[in-house]
Parts: sequence; structure tokens; C-alpha cells
Amino acid sequence: MLGAEELIPIFILIVLLFGANKLPELARSMGSAMGEFKKAQMESEQNLREFEKSIKEPTVVKSKIQETAEKLGIDIKGKTDDQLLDAIQKSTDKQNEVSQP
Repeated sequence: MLGAEELIPIFILIVLLFGANKLPELARSMGSAMGEFKKAQMESEQNLREFEKSIKEPTVVKSKIQETAEKLGIDIKGKTDDQLLDAIQKSTDKQNEVSQP
């Protein structure tokens, strides 16, 4: 951290560079810049928390094959799409046999 011995020469240098009239304006602009920075930091932290939350929550996306199998009353738990296709084929074959005399 900077001590009083370091801050005094820095303050004098700032007054010489910018002049006493510009110091309030400079302080205001620095304050607004710090406010914007903190606002952006909080927004990015919130977005990160939301992203982490979305990763932890499992999203279940069903394929068309799974949806079709469910409509036909086929249990889809633990089955691959190929197994489901076979079950769908068997189900439709049985329905065709029953409908044909």
C-alpha cells in the first residue's frame, strides 16, 4: 500500500498536470468509471453463477425416436435409439398383423 510519503508527491504531480480547476471533474469521471466497472463486474459474476447453475441442472432432450416410442407405449428408460427403433418396428408389425385379416 502507498503511504502518506508517496501520496503527497503523487497528488502534487496531479495538481501540476491537470490544474486545480480540473480536479473535481477528473474525480467525477474516475468515480463514474469505477461505478461502471463495478456494475460490469457484478453482471459478469451473476452471468457466471447462472451459467454454473444451468450446467448443474440436467436438461432432458428427447429425440424424435424417443418421443415416438413413448407415444406407442414403449418404455424408453435405459434403451438406445437403435433398440427403440427395433421396438417401434415390432410394435408397428404387430399392429399391421392385427389389422390385416
